[in-house]
Amino acid sequence: MSQDRRENVESLVADLVAIETENPPGNEQACAEYIVDWFADRGIEAELVEEPYADRPQVGVKVGDGDPALVLNGHIDVVPAGDTDHWSTDPYVPTVVDDSLYGRGSVDMKTGVAIGMLATAQLADEIEAGELDGSVVFHAAIGEETAEPGTKTLLDRGYDGDYGVVLEPTAMQTGTSEKGLAWYEIRVNGDPSHASRPDQGTNAIRNAQPVLDALNEYDATVREREDDLVGQAYSTVTMIEAGTKENVVPEEAVITIDRRFLPDETIEEIDAEIEDVLETVSEAHDIETTWERTRTYESAAIETDSHLASVFRKHSKAVADVPTDDWGVSASTDVRNFINDHGIEAITWGPGDLTQAHTYDEHVSLPAAVDGLEALLAGARELLDEE
Repeated sequence: MSQDRRENVESLVADLVAIETENPPGNEQACAEYIVDWFADRGIEAELVEEPYADRPQVGVKVGDGDPALVLNGHIDVVPAGDTDHWSTDPYVPTVVDDSLYGRGSVDMKTGVAIGMLATAQLADEIEAGELDGSVVFHAAIGEETAEPGTKTLLDRGYDGDYGVVLEPTAMQTGTSEKGLAWYEIRVNGDPSHASRPDQGTNAIRNAQPVLDALNEYDATVREREDDLVGQAYSTVTMIEAGTKENVVPEEAVITIDRRFLPDETIEEIDAEIEDVLETVSEAHDIETTWERTRTYESAAIETDSHLASVFRKHSKAVADVPTDDWGVSASTDVRNFINDHGIEAITWGPGDLTQAHTYDEHVSLPAAVDGLEALLAGARELLDEE
């Protein structure tokens, strides 16, 4: 491992982590501006894209105009750090302990953004020198944590290509498929009254119980569905809200479910299943319910033996002895925007342990990050030198 490369990776990851970009509310602007300036310092033009939101710009870079074009994608928003008392270090003061860098976003996914930036700058030099025939595109997208159209907007704006690598932490395994995610809010109606006269009203919390029972049965059915690469489907109740005051019988209860679905399930089919569950319980118990799908990350997949996947498996194995088995991502990423919206052959791939994402004391192994940069450069060079 080159000492210079280690220092460059560590310094850039630390700079990115130190810029708080929590979403919600969506504080990506300062980080986007830093990235534009970073590229400008290296003589590379980067655009501050003020779409889809003017106050939350993102970054698009394109170097070269040859074929094929490789897109390196990362998101700069992070989930909130939460109660900082649970952190061993300040989540926005990057701290290195035993070769790991601690801080919110270190794994998810500012290390991926950093190696994408460093690779883009290195490949730009090689393209300019005529050593590579293709071109490279870089994204620093907003809004991934809340399913906003950051990456989709950049692709729509022309920051697209023939191949895409979404640099999420996969321990450098090559993900060719991923689960989808849909969030649903189910409203269970009641009729309010004073708690001193509870029988005058209809308690929405009591009405919610048969709905919860039906949703549990639905989850049991869904869990029987499996995919060889991404595992089980789930339908998990994650929130329930009801009541306005201690002495008021509540008129409404809101149940939230997190539905993880497989590549062969469609969102239209899942909507129909939710509708059927609620209609059945409403008819059986004379309960009024309504529902809304509030957020959707579609599932996505490419062929496991695609050329792009084969190249990245080979170089991940050579650099870090990463297994070459077919593999899928059990979470959801912006790879769906490449595959589903633009028909671009794309993988989810990057250094770092996904189990660290969204945790207290989130951290990334710096040697793994350096390995990731090395493998990324090797894979990119092979792809861009093929025409």
